[in-house]
Amino acid sequence: MTEETSMQQAAAPASAAKVPADAFMTVPADPRLATPQAAEVLLSWDGSGISAGEHLDYLCRASHLDVRADTGALQGQMFSLGYVALTDGKADPSRPVTFAYNGGPGCASVPINFGGIGPRRVRTNGVEPLAFPIEVEDNPATLLRQSDIVFLDALGTGWSSVAEGADTSKIFGVDGDADAFCRAITTWLEENGRWMSPVYLFGESYGTVRNAVLMRLLGERDVKVAGVTMLSAIFDLVQVHEGEDLYHLGMMPTMAATAQFFGRAGAGVDVDEWFDRAMEWNEEVYAPALLRGDRLPEGREREVAEGLSAFIGLPTEHILRRHLRITLDDFRLGLLADEGKVCGRLDTRFSADVPAAVQESRAWFAGEDAADSAVEASWTSAFRAFLHDELGYRGPARYLSSNYERVGVNWKWAHEEPGKMGESSSPNVAYDISVAMKRNPNMKVCIMGGRYDAATTYWNVVHDMACQFLSPALKERLEWHRYGCGHMAYVDVPTLERMARDMEAFYKKA
Repeated sequence: MTEETSMQQAAAPASAAKVPADAFMTVPADPRLATPQAAEVLLSWDGSGISAGEHLDYLCRASHLDVRADTGALQGQMFSLGYVALTDGKADPSRPVTFAYNGGPGCASVPINFGGIGPRRVRTNGVEPLAFPIEVEDNPATLLRQSDIVFLDALGTGWSSVAEGADTSKIFGVDGDADAFCRAITTWLEENGRWMSPVYLFGESYGTVRNAVLMRLLGERDVKVAGVTMLSAIFDLVQVHEGEDLYHLGMMPTMAATAQFFGRAGAGVDVDEWFDRAMEWNEEVYAPALLRGDRLPEGREREVAEGLSAFIGLPTEHILRRHLRITLDDFRLGLLADEGKVCGRLDTRFSADVPAAVQESRAWFAGEDAADSAVEASWTSAFRAFLHDELGYRGPARYLSSNYERVGVNWKWAHEEPGKMGESSSPNVAYDISVAMKRNPNMKVCIMGGRYDAATTYWNVVHDMACQFLSPALKERLEWHRYGCGHMAYVDVPTLERMARDMEAFYKKA
């Protein structure tokens, strides 16, 4: 199951059940009996391209962090892979430390590490699937240039273990997950003596939901957060529900960008201008039409369908039959149908041959993503080889890069939104962000997204934050970056380089 498939399939959120302990890699009461010993090695990094001439020596350490309740009871152990830059052979306690992770829920942190901001990355080839040999290089855009980095795998993923007898209903959920990460982060800060270091969070995808709750929760537990990066963000979970107006409004600009990429719309128009046009039409024409439902006059419905067709490349009559409501599956199957192709979901620029006619399962199709198939296995192989060959770390043979079957399907989506009574079954964590920013007005927040990301659509996040009505002073602490990429922005080398420059400026900002 691919990154974010679990979130997109959460159209009918349910409360988590207690999953049997033997469903996961478990750790007994004495974790030393089951957990591999920590391993560390001194390495060096040399820049190239945008970082040419730069050099770093750093300590890389693979280990597990105890996640314990306030009673001291062990809930699990979180696998961490830390990179700490050295000056004259020593760590700098005043240097920022960034805690980074992917999402799912149910995904480990390999993509953001060996695909994105770690000191090593797998060399990519645009929107072409990767093949052997898998080429690993010093990452010229690594965030290690600005900050030490600790990559964390959520409990139940990667090599992160759940304690025997642990109640997973208190772990696998919006609030329980953030609590576990809060405890792991404070464990790392204590074990490494880094309480005075500026703390940053870097989350991708569901990791931005985690970020939103965690940036508030850490503050409530007296850990001051200096900055938060939201890559490929999702805040209001209502947008994953097909049929909801916010779902269709979020998809429309991304579909328009995709149609332009494949030459089905927007000929001769600059890509950013085309996306801006789609965003404007989306709000001024499409949104009012959706709100009217069957009260929209027939003639007006046709006018809107013709406008939508001009943006997203599907026939007007097809759009009319759907009453203006095109789902992502419908779009992916329809845009390139004349070529016998389907486009991707995490990154709609990728494409693959259409499934066989008998393969009609929508849940299966949601996970069949050319964008994910092109890179995921290569990242994991490179990560495993790095730990085995350079760190001498011997983990279990199975690394749960994705554990949707045990984690995602048991996820408790209910969330106690700050300032509201009771739990929301379809949370909007933008409220957590605004509360955290109001409590800590010096904290910086950076939101990054891609035009071709159909898993966490850009328009929705812009809308979610606009509805927080932040003061002008807080808006100055919030910055936006939109790239010509998909969900996993770092697949694109030009985007990776732009991100690196934007991150450098973000970390330097007072």
